[in-house]
Amino acid sequence: MRRLIGRALTAVLAALALILTATPAHAAVPSSPAVTFTNPLAEQRADPHIYKHTDGYYYFTATVPEYDRIVLRRAATLQGLATAPETTIWTKHAGGVMGAHIWAPEIHHIDGKWYVYFAAGSTSDVWAIRMYVLETDAADPLTGTWTEKGQITTAWESFSLDATTFVVNGVRYLAWAQHNPSEDNNTSLFIAELANPWTISGTPVEISRPTLSWETVGYKVNEGPAVVQHGGKVFMTYSASATDANYCLGMLTASASSDLLDAASWTKSPTPVLKTDAATSQYGPGHNSFTVSEDGKSDVLVYHDRNYKDITGDPLNDPNRRTRMQKIYWNADGTPDFGVPVADGVTPVRLSSYNYPDRYIRHYDFRARTEANVTDLADSQFRIVSGLAGTGTVSLESANYPGYYLRHRNFEVWLEKDDGTATFDGDASFHQRAGLADPAGLSLESYNYPGRYVRHYDNLLYVRTVSTTLDKQDATYYQE
Repeated sequence: MRRLIGRALTAVLAALALILTATPAHAAVPSSPAVTFTNPLAEQRADPHIYKHTDGYYYFTATVPEYDRIVLRRAATLQGLATAPETTIWTKHAGGVMGAHIWAPEIHHIDGKWYVYFAAGSTSDVWAIRMYVLETDAADPLTGTWTEKGQITTAWESFSLDATTFVVNGVRYLAWAQHNPSEDNNTSLFIAELANPWTISGTPVEISRPTLSWETVGYKVNEGPAVVQHGGKVFMTYSASATDANYCLGMLTASASSDLLDAASWTKSPTPVLKTDAATSQYGPGHNSFTVSEDGKSDVLVYHDRNYKDITGDPLNDPNRRTRMQKIYWNADGTPDFGVPVADGVTPVRLSSYNYPDRYIRHYDFRARTEANVTDLADSQFRIVSGLAGTGTVSLESANYPGYYLRHRNFEVWLEKDDGTATFDGDASFHQRAGLADPAGLSLESYNYPGRYVRHYDNLLYVRTVSTTLDKQDATYYQE
């Protein structure tokens, strides 16, 4: 008996010793590696929609400021859409319906054919906005002949726009915005099944109306629905309020296994999921769509905004809404985190720890650290830009504090505003090296203290020399 107890005690002590001395297991290369873009993607293009097709191309359409035609671009990469030639595939009617206010086109490929959903007014009443559909069976929609399938008929003959279509569990749905004559607002959101790409099946269901304070500034609006699916959930973003700096994105959430035609299946987020950010000089982000990166591993948010706040006259007459893109990150609970509308230029990345894969470099009270479950996404996003000290270095600029950089001070890493001095430039510049623990990652060697690397210790970041295996793991990060 004593021998058995002794063996058991020895095993427990050995296991405890292993726990206390073992280094953490390292991360695999992230399943969703970094993707970066340069914003804006397209000037004077609002209500953007990007569709990735099985032919390997991205197709991009958007509202033009003249409101008179539908345009289309195609490229093999998302960034390539910025310089891709633009083709006009349809022009407004000279008179009657579809003769004015050509808005918010979306392109989709359904059952072997291409369809474009759009909204239009009439020359006799430019505000008689209704939803219409175009069709072509051409393999290349830029050269195809487009047939008008007519108006999408809904429950009322009222202001309606922003049709989008998506499939959940094999069922194709249409979602859109429309004025409900029984409500004192501009537009609410509706959903219905589709019998075919231009015909609703059954009775439309209202799933959201503008009731919250941020949905009713200037106008009482829910419009521009867009859908992304993840982890068994359906997320429907939408735009709210007037189309100036108050424009913002809200979100509805439903389980993919629920009855999407039951309004009770949808839950509205109490606050906007993307809104104006004066620090990054982005105003009125809205009317988005979703696409995926070239490797299919990252979800991408596509939207428009302006880079100034003050508008003279009606915002609809201001032509300068621009198409922009940024990566979507997913929280631990499976919800999307859009962060802030990032500054113009190269989009930021996140840096995850090699040996603590759920922890990211972030700033908190301007001290740099690693932390898990960072729900203030922009605190953990940094633009990797040309180094302030030059000579082949890089600097890490905060996503939500442009002009602030990670720098070492007394060998501690802080987020501080560039003061223009040579000392700051040196302290905020690093040589980007292949990861010391994994060449697929990266390590950051101090520019002015060669041999010292950015590493975490007790979750705080320092610039220190590295020698042991654990040191090298602590100084290795992955871009996400």
